[in-house]
Amino acid sequence: MKIALLCRNPNLYSHRRLIEAANERGHHIFHLDTLQVTMSISAQDPAAYYKDQLVEGFDAVIPRIGASVTFYGAAVVRQFEVMGTYSLNASEAITRARDKLRSMQILAHKGLGLPVTAFAHDARQTDHVLGLVGGAPAVIKLLEGTQGIGVVLGETEQSAKSVIEAFRGANVEILVQEYIKESKGSDIRAFVIGNKVVAAMKRQGAKGDFRSNLHRGGTAKAIRITPEERSTAVRAARALGLKVAGVDMLRSNHGPVIMEVNSSPGLEGIEKATGKDIAGMIIDFMAEDQKTRKKSKVRNEID
Repeated sequence: MKIALLCRNPNLYSHRRLIEAANERGHHIFHLDTLQVTMSISAQDPAAYYKDQLVEGFDAVIPRIGASVTFYGAAVVRQFEVMGTYSLNASEAITRARDKLRSMQILAHKGLGLPVTAFAHDARQTDHVLGLVGGAPAVIKLLEGTQGIGVVLGETEQSAKSVIEAFRGANVEILVQEYIKESKGSDIRAFVIGNKVVAAMKRQGAKGDFRSNLHRGGTAKAIRITPEERSTAVRAARALGLKVAGVDMLRSNHGPVIMEVNSSPGLEGIEKATGKDIAGMIIDFMAEDQKTRKKSKVRNEID
């Protein structure tokens, strides 16, 4: 296959591993800087250009779209889809997952476990919002935060109110969620490929930090998850339309609750914690899935 790896920095661990895995399997993989792709939008001849050169002949695209370039990155992925190129994760699924509020609403509609979550525009509703999530302590999250950035724990009613009012005063959209005390600063990352959890790790936050993100100094180790956790992760990825996803869950007293579904999950933590070749699994799945879809398309055309 001729594969386009859409990302900004090809030297990041995850991207190096995907390139290595593709090369090891005899595929031809090329890095395309997402922001250097130009689109020609036409009903007759849609096209994409990379640094003024026509992009053509690609069998598949691996989108690794950073949070800061979601809008443009999703548009580039969509352009490849319009051109008939297979994408590992679809543009619509990427935008669903990246929008924290929208993804929570979709997951709730599917009956999946979530922390009690509240959202309001008017800062005067702060007391009501806190009441909806059971009061303090409460977790306040920026809608566009990533890797634990923009996530604050309001330990008391007054501190939670102050944080909410400060964010809303700056016209920043936030979610307010119940604090799952029993998780003790840890979470589970389940890595989903296709309809299967291929690996899972438990992440523990740094001492004194309720956030478990590895980028914030947390640690990780391989873990065996329960059938309910496995089912929850697969259903969450499917609900958002993602074929590859990192599903972050907390173990609560009433079962697993989903914190986030990541459409471009990092590979370093999960590979080092579990010793598994996740990059290779992704490439193998993509090759098989692309082949299946191509055959299905041919059959439909014949019918």
